[in-house]
Amino acid sequence: MIELPETVVIADQINATAAGIRIARAVANASPHRFAWYTGDPAAYNAHLAGKAIGRAGGVGATIEIEVEDRVLAVGAPIRYHAQREPRPAKHQLLLELADGTALSATAQMWGGFFCLPRGEKAGFLEYDLAKERPSPLGDAFDRPYFDSLRDAGTPKLSAKAFLATEQRIPGLGNGVLQDILWAARVYPKRKMGTLSEAELDALFRAVKTVLAAMTEQGGRDTERDLFGRPGGYTTVLSKHTVGQPCPACRSILRKEVYMGGAIYTCPGCQKA
Repeated sequence: MIELPETVVIADQINATAAGIRIARAVANASPHRFAWYTGDPAAYNAHLAGKAIGRAGGVGATIEIEVEDRVLAVGAPIRYHAQREPRPAKHQLLLELADGTALSATAQMWGGFFCLPRGEKAGFLEYDLAKERPSPLGDAFDRPYFDSLRDAGTPKLSAKAFLATEQRIPGLGNGVLQDILWAARVYPKRKMGTLSEAELDALFRAVKTVLAAMTEQGGRDTERDLFGRPGGYTTVLSKHTVGQPCPACRSILRKEVYMGGAIYTCPGCQKA
């Protein structure tokens, strides 16, 4: 699933590739998906978007937000670019045919939101709406005092994974980017937040900032793809690609576990349980 680094990277690529080009035709919900959500009637998306020019795009948490004159498209799924005469995907949840013969398409992975909103209107989808209200960990407003403010009376009982990647405390930080953040901080995912020392909390904050910045600057993770279908340039330490390999820091064998309904990848040497 794309997370904050990929939404920022893909949005920047849309700005460089499609900004200013008008939408000739918009198709939404051509391939119905159980976990794809729309605002209003998807059949009305063409009336809302056709003839309008693509404006600025940006990454908002795990959502790619594209301004289209008086509308905003908010897409919580990968977006792909298709050159002139290039075949369009057989299945998609959103397709924008552009006036220059190119196209943009989006297809849900496990799930995804495909919202077409009047500017300034909330989507009514918690993840996206909260992401617009809260500071991005890529920005200066996400500092140590703000990070500390995310903790409350219930935090000590939460695991490090639950604190970082649930309840939209840090929009765009999900189970994918979580793995390298916790490895960089040398914190085991199941570790209770109440057991972390002040030095470990500082390491966790710094890892959130530095790892997400590195992932973004390097074009996203190598487990995900950009606007043109290319893998990101950030080489993940902990992911499905590295299970069974030696840790680059301590040479312990990296392993996979199941926790909180998803996979966690850990180094038994660097992240003590």
